[in-house]
Amino acid sequence: MALTAAGLEGIVAAESEICFIDGDAGILSYQGYEINVLAENATFEEVIYLLWHGRLPTTYALAELKKSLVEFRPLPGPVIDFLRSVPDATPMDVLRTAVSMLGLHDPAVKDTSIESNVIKAHKLMAQTATIVTTFDRVRKGLPIIGGDPNLGLAANFLYTLTGKRPDDLMERAFDVALILHADHELNASTFAARVTAATLSDIYSAATSAIGALKGPLHGGANEDVIRMLLQVENANQAVQQVRDRLGMKLKIPGFGHRVYRTLDPRARQLKLMSEELGRRTGHMHLYEISKQIEEAVKVTKGLNANVDFYSASTYYSLGIPIDLFTPIFAVSRMSGWTAHILEQFRNNRLIRPRADYKGAPVGREWVPIAQR
Repeated sequence: MALTAAGLEGIVAAESEICFIDGDAGILSYQGYEINVLAENATFEEVIYLLWHGRLPTTYALAELKKSLVEFRPLPGPVIDFLRSVPDATPMDVLRTAVSMLGLHDPAVKDTSIESNVIKAHKLMAQTATIVTTFDRVRKGLPIIGGDPNLGLAANFLYTLTGKRPDDLMERAFDVALILHADHELNASTFAARVTAATLSDIYSAATSAIGALKGPLHGGANEDVIRMLLQVENANQAVQQVRDRLGMKLKIPGFGHRVYRTLDPRARQLKLMSEELGRRTGHMHLYEISKQIEEAVKVTKGLNANVDFYSASTYYSLGIPIDLFTPIFAVSRMSGWTAHILEQFRNNRLIRPRADYKGAPVGREWVPIAQR
């Protein structure tokens, strides 16, 4: 039998040109560009194009992408009706169902050509964001905001969510957060998307599979746990004591450690800077200070580094984003990576069908009639 590992840890399951990770060196790159280079220089739209096409866009190509994302922002009427019908539902459940519904209302859903699937990827990128902001507005009884065609994806998301146009710092902070979460090789949700795509199912089904995997607490949701932990304490001393108490009970500290990285998560550095800047701007500096003390305590006590979820928690909170939308926002960003992987799978497809190392009863068991059992 082939080499096996629990959770497929260390098993190479696909060849891909999209994302590279060196967990020992703390390197993450998209199409050859290291993540901190992109975070410091790129816009999220440039990263979307890079993930899909393997190269940075020209001025013309970027303008065309932005135009397309604006064009596809509006949701089909039945999807909006659905969002209005489930005001008390969990946002990730709503997002999973609404993305699946998009496939019902795309007249080109049966066109499986690469050209058609690229257009569908544009739709998924634009409409996933609209689903999240629209649902939050309708569940609060607020009017839906149609969006501003002059705003990029990050700024328009914040505007249609809060009703306020973000300032330059807030827009850039959220844009960078989206870049940092855009892709991460064969994580659980991306692998789920590729498995579904490998059956030659449609792109909406593959994206829905990814959202279903992201919904699980072992994948998405850690930053929600982080902010709840931060909000439970009043100062850094209480926070450090809480960490010691949790570790004493052998409980995990959310936002620390990673399945792949053995050193600092390269995305955490950028988010730490944004958490500090936004905290100072929005009056949430105490969250940053508490976070920093927790980070130091966990590092000293357990030798664990903060991961991408830890400082994204205080960053999102300072941007005025509701806590239960933290994971849906992960999906808004990761849709760029999911669709890149789905398109790559379609271009060079082979059905993903691994084997299991059987550990059950000996083969050849004798049948026992029901009366003798």
